[in-house]
Amino acid sequence: MAKADSVTHTFEPIFSNESKVLILGTFPSVKSREQQFYYGHPQNRFWKLLALLMEDAIPDTIPEKKDFLLRHRIAVWDVIHSCTIEGSSDSSIRDVVPNDISMILEKTQIKTIFTNGGKAHSLYEKYVYPVCGIHAVKLPSTSPANAAFSLERLEAAWQAVRERL
Repeated sequence: MAKADSVTHTFEPIFSNESKVLILGTFPSVKSREQQFYYGHPQNRFWKLLALLMEDAIPDTIPEKKDFLLRHRIAVWDVIHSCTIEGSSDSSIRDVVPNDISMILEKTQIKTIFTNGGKAHSLYEKYVYPVCGIHAVKLPSTSPANAAFSLERLEAAWQAVRERL
């Protein structure tokens, strides 16, 4: 069993004043924390899925990923600023301090907030919704732990993102 660590989110949200949707995860995985960028685990389907939805090439490097998000008017951040977590296990998360998304909402054209997975959604509803008053749309997780969802099923569910852009 992995040791629980108190960790703080150390990289910035990605957004521009033209961002139209915000996608929130729970908290960066160990791989993402090592890379200092979102969805860094090679088996996470986030980048492949967005590339499919946007009919674009899969971004590889961090600069390519940032450019991809900004070009497609997608903002990305996480619900949690700091927490206690075992490895990358969302189910182990406790001692949550949420991120304040108000700065993103004030500086963008975001009308819809999506959560990447059930845990991100429940944490959003508990900690962020009471502050911002915007309900989020729960999407199935792109994590490799969500093996029940094939890429095709994810693509069908995540069409809502493309529809809001």
